[in-house]
Amino acid sequence: MGRKRQINEDAFFRDDERGFYVVADGVGGHNKGEIASREAVEQLRMWVFGATREIDRLGSAIEAGDTEQVWEIRRLLESGVKSACYMVFGLAELDPEKKGMSTTLSALLVRAGLAFAVHVGDSRVYRVRNSSVLQLTEDHTLINYKVKHGMMTKAEAEKAAGKNVITRAVGHKDYVQVDTADIDISKGDRFLLCSDGLHGYFSSDKEVDDLCGEGQLEECADACIGLANQRGGKDNITAVVIEVVEK
Repeated sequence: MGRKRQINEDAFFRDDERGFYVVADGVGGHNKGEIASREAVEQLRMWVFGATREIDRLGSAIEAGDTEQVWEIRRLLESGVKSACYMVFGLAELDPEKKGMSTTLSALLVRAGLAFAVHVGDSRVYRVRNSSVLQLTEDHTLINYKVKHGMMTKAEAEKAAGKNVITRAVGHKDYVQVDTADIDISKGDRFLLCSDGLHGYFSSDKEVDDLCGEGQLEECADACIGLANQRGGKDNITAVVIEVVEK
């Protein structure tokens, strides 16, 4: 939780047994962002829980060497986010007070020796391994779009206004383009899922390692929130830190 906003528009879910984690951040400035984030997380949670047998089957196939099933898990997660988008949009259409509500969403599923990420907006997922930090997600922001397409340099982006203007959100329309990724995992790998209320204050990837690379997971998450609040805490702050205990 940040220091400035009275309403917490972030939502998260953590299930170590299933290896499933979600962070969502209601889009600031829109009606009922806190409802959008909560509903999106709940819809995706129900989708994944409902697909438990299918995920287990696909995971077993991957472990047996059928790498084509990796794409099936990515498609399943993508479909879950699209379903959540449709539901959030539908709720907004039914209630004028919720008109325009939307949210970012980043989720991680750890299964069959892989970590599957699914993502919309500017919440992030990082992997920390042996002091090396890898960002699995790409920010769907106007600034990042301009940098990616050569319209602005990274140095210019650092000083530019409007860093929080996002180009994709769950619920803004009845459909959204969803990014998916998969990456190998090793015992001891750590992952950080966080809203922009945290990563907006990182000065470098090294700080992700400094905060999350070692120590108790809860203490790491608390340290992340403490850093963001120390540097301003202008937004809601959510950090979920996990560790791979076995491959």
